[in-house]
Amino acid sequence: MLRRLHHEQPAAFEFTPANLAWAKAQITKYPEGRQASAIIALLWRAQEQEGWLSRPAIEHVADMLGMAHIRALEVASFYFMFQLQPVGSVANIQICGTTSCMICGAEDLVAVCREKIAATPHTLSPDGKFSWEEVECLGSCTNAPMAQIGKDYYEDLTAARLGEIIDELAAGTVPVPGPQNGRYASEPLSGLTSLKEFESGRHQYNASVQLAVDFGDTVKRIDGTEAPLTGRGHAKVSKPAQKPANGKTAPKAPPAKPAPAGKPKKPRSLKAPRKSGADDLKLIKGVGPKLEALLNSLGFYHFDQVANWNAAELSWVDDNLEGFKGRASRDSWIDQAKLLAAGGETEFSARARKGK
Repeated sequence: MLRRLHHEQPAAFEFTPANLAWAKAQITKYPEGRQASAIIALLWRAQEQEGWLSRPAIEHVADMLGMAHIRALEVASFYFMFQLQPVGSVANIQICGTTSCMICGAEDLVAVCREKIAATPHTLSPDGKFSWEEVECLGSCTNAPMAQIGKDYYEDLTAARLGEIIDELAAGTVPVPGPQNGRYASEPLSGLTSLKEFESGRHQYNASVQLAVDFGDTVKRIDGTEAPLTGRGHAKVSKPAQKPANGKTAPKAPPAKPAPAGKPKKPRSLKAPRKSGADDLKLIKGVGPKLEALLNSLGFYHFDQVANWNAAELSWVDDNLEGFKGRASRDSWIDQAKLLAAGGETEFSARARKGK
C-alpha cells in the first residue's frame, strides 16, 4: 500500500510542555550518538498529541533527534500504526478484517462504519469526530469479529452493537470494552468447562477490561496530564467480590453508566472585544488568521472565554468551525487558553511571539 503525506498540512508542530518533558526523558535512555533510537517513541507521542502525524511533526521529531528528515519519514511511512492523515477527534475505529473476523461478520462492521462515519476509510465524518479503517489481524481471533477503538479492544461485535458504541462515543461516554456478548474473556460461549474454582474470586471484568474501566477514558489521547498509575505500573483495580456467609457468590452489580455529556451548547459570547482589546488568539496552537477571524465572528475574542468552555460548549464550537470541525478538541484549545489567560506561555506561544 502506498502511504503518502496528507495533502493538507499544518504550518508548524510543537510538543506540549508535558509531552516535551516526556520526549526529552525518552532521549536520555540512549547513549550519546544513539538518540535516533527514540524515533518510534517520539513519533508515537506526537501522534497521540495530534491524532495523526503531519510533516511538521515528523520533521520536528527528526530535528530533536539529530536525524535527516527523510529518515524520520521512512519510519513514519513504514509502520501502519502511524496515521499520515487526520483522524476523528473522538476516535479512529480500526476494524479487523483478517480471516477469523471476516468469516464472523467483519464486513457487516465495515458497512456500519461506511453508513455512520464515511463512505471510504481514512476519511473524517462530517462532524470531524470519527474516522475508520480496516486493519490486519489484531490477535483476538477467539472473540471475532472485533475492533480496536482508542486503546481498547471491543470484541464479539455485531453490527447493531458497533452502531450503539459509535453513538455512545459521540455522546461523550466511553463504552465498556472487551466482549460485547456477555463473555468474561475468551472462554466458550456455553461457559467455563475447567478452572471453575477461580470464577467466584475474580474481578468484575477480565484484567485488561478492568484496567480500562478503572482508567475511565481510554479514547483520550496521551498528553502528559494523565494521573499517575499505582502499584506495579498498573491502575488501581477494584477488589473482587466477597463471598457472603452462605458461601455463595454475591451477584455482581451492573456497571455504572457514565453520565451523558449533554447536547452541544453555544458558549457565552461577546458583541465586541473588551476595552483592553482582543487577545491574539493565534497564540493558541491550531488557530491561524482564518480561524481567529471565524472565532471573532462567533463572539470569541479573549483567552479566558476559551478557557471557560465546558464539554457541551466545546462540542458546539467543534461543530461550528466550518472547514475546521473538531479542531478545538484535537488541539486542546481549552488547556492552552487557561495557561495563556493566566499570563503564562505555551511552547508554541513563546515561539509565535518571537516570530518563529
